[in-house]
This record gives sequence, C-alpha cells and structure tokens, in this order.
Amino acid sequence: MGAADFNINLPLSFDQIVGIIKKLPYNEQLKLGKILQKEAKQKADYDKVLTHFASESVLAQDWELPEEGEAWKDL
Repeated sequence: MGAADFNINLPLSFDQIVGIIKKLPYNEQLKLGKILQKEAKQKADYDKVLTHFASESVLAQDWELPEEGEAWKDL
C-alpha cells in the first residue's frame, strides 16, 4: 500500500499548518514551495479557461443582435 492509498482527515488551522511547515528542513520547504507554485499556476490556468467560457455567453448576447449582423455583413 502506497501513501496515496491512505485518506486522512486532519482538522488543522492555517496557523498550525504554517507551524508544521516551519519545522520542516529547508530543502523540504523548497520542495513544498515548488509544489504549491505548480498547483497555483494550474489553478490560474484553469480559471482562465472558466472565464473564457463564462464570458462567451455574455458576449453572445451582443453578437446575436441584428445590428451586429448588419455591421459584419460585408466582411
């Protein structure tokens, strides 16, 4: 059984987590920092995709106006 096979729920506060991290060796803190940066970047990238899809329906309201069709008819 690997570490990924365990599911443990530990109710820790943010301050408790920070305290635990401060006790880690420096190289482990660096590894954790890299992991968190990677996770944050993935979330930011995902948020951009969600923003795109959310914006599409709002923009479509203008795209579907008869005035828009008239403005673009010669292109």
